[in-house]
Amino acid sequence: MGKTPGHLHGHYPAPNLWLQLLEVRAFWEHTAALATAPMWGSAPQGDGHPVLVLPGLATGDASTFVLRRFLNSRGFDARGWGQGINRGLREGVVEQAYKTLLEMYAENGRKVSLIGWSLGGLFARELAKQAAEEVRGVITIGSPFTGHPRETNAWRIYEFASGHKIDDHDLHGPLRVPPPVPTTSIFSRTDGVVSWHCCYESRKDFAENIVVDASHLGIGAHPATLYAVADRLAQPEGEWAPFHRDGWRAFVYSDPEKHRSRHAATHDAVFNAHLPHELDKAAE
Repeated sequence: MGKTPGHLHGHYPAPNLWLQLLEVRAFWEHTAALATAPMWGSAPQGDGHPVLVLPGLATGDASTFVLRRFLNSRGFDARGWGQGINRGLREGVVEQAYKTLLEMYAENGRKVSLIGWSLGGLFARELAKQAAEEVRGVITIGSPFTGHPRETNAWRIYEFASGHKIDDHDLHGPLRVPPPVPTTSIFSRTDGVVSWHCCYESRKDFAENIVVDASHLGIGAHPATLYAVADRLAQPEGEWAPFHRDGWRAFVYSDPEKHRSRHAATHDAVFNAHLPHELDKAAE
């Protein structure tokens, strides 16, 4: 599949040095999540359906432990991907994740929700395209599915971990094609690794964006993220509705539309102009 026309490398700059330094917040975000465990009961209650959680680049299931522990405490059946460290797009990785997804679906007899942190979110979106009938919805956390890898501060780590150049696989166009299930993108405008513009979901039907103030390395354990994830997963199957920001939520979750730049709007216009072309090629 070819590259999406009109996309320019570096359309959005990677987060600057100041934002990178702010990644030290991750320690406090993980600590805050555990410290607020006694209040987890105030989050929406789950219905027991299976949830597959995919880790980010150069991390494994240990990095999603807090998130999975929280979800299980709320009545969901959250599990890790069981493939050790995520070293990028390597032979057999997506196939094994697909197998795990189908096994969870068969075991529970219910559709599986997919959650992916950073690179794990890109995998989650692709899995949902392969198994749309078995997937309930996708939640990505700090995942740059609309941008080029060089618009992050992790592309060199990706090349080192995966053993191949980021341009060896022409996936940038296909990744922009949304999965045929409800999607939620959770991201931070102060992310020190990924440009937040690259995490913005421009599709309007059964798709949404939720903004939290967090680091990239800690966003998956941030209390605001945990609550939002539980809220999204607790929706009855087939009754999806956008996340609301009424009442106290307006003070915790900023308006994603308010922060959009003119460049982001231009980027979406280019993307949407070529989306039908990418969808047609994906169906071939």
